[in-house]
Amino acid sequence: MSSPTRYDKGVTNVDRSSTMGMFLAPDPTKVHVFFDDFDFYNSTDGETWDIVAASGSVALADGDGGRILLTTNAADNALAQIATVAECFKLEAGKKAWFKAKVAAMAGATQQDVIIGLHVDDQTPVAGAPADGVYFRKDDGDTNWDFQIMKSSASVGADTAIATATTGEITLGFYFDGVSKFDFYVDDVLTGSVTTTDFPTTELGVAITVQAGNSSAATLTMDYVLAAKER
Repeated sequence: MSSPTRYDKGVTNVDRSSTMGMFLAPDPTKVHVFFDDFDFYNSTDGETWDIVAASGSVALADGDGGRILLTTNAADNALAQIATVAECFKLEAGKKAWFKAKVAAMAGATQQDVIIGLHVDDQTPVAGAPADGVYFRKDDGDTNWDFQIMKSSASVGADTAIATATTGEITLGFYFDGVSKFDFYVDDVLTGSVTTTDFPTTELGVAITVQAGNSSAATLTMDYVLAAKER
């Protein structure tokens, strides 16, 4: 491994005349970043995640890099969800945005629903799609990961079967260019794009949901989740 390049005088992303112009590192206030590696989790603190597990459970799991495990009860349509307590991201023209999440494992590739991404507060997002959101979903009965954009309860952009769902690892992500283009990535490879100027502009939260597709318990193990947007 080669030695790192050393910028001993610092590196910045802002103009010299700004408040942080002489700061020795990039100004962290330029981008709003939410990242959870699931090294820690407290189901009772209510500060980061709102837990919906009346028909299941949410708990840390062993695994290098941190893991969280969502498990439903063994009943059709039983559901477990984690969502940020606040809807803290808003897509805006002129502001770039990013989302990336890694699924570590699923109980089954077919008989369960999964939704991962940004959407409005919705504790039953599988029964009826969230009114507003940008997210990845896998539907009960198929093995396809789909990309979906919703605004005011209408689909304004979608791309289906962007990847094949398995029980193993997969990384899903998207990049919004701040204008109209949503590029989506599978395992960090650009897979396709959806273009729309009619994207949702209400506040969205980070949410992860798994729902059983039959009488067997569904499980979803997540490695990490990241959402970010230019201020």
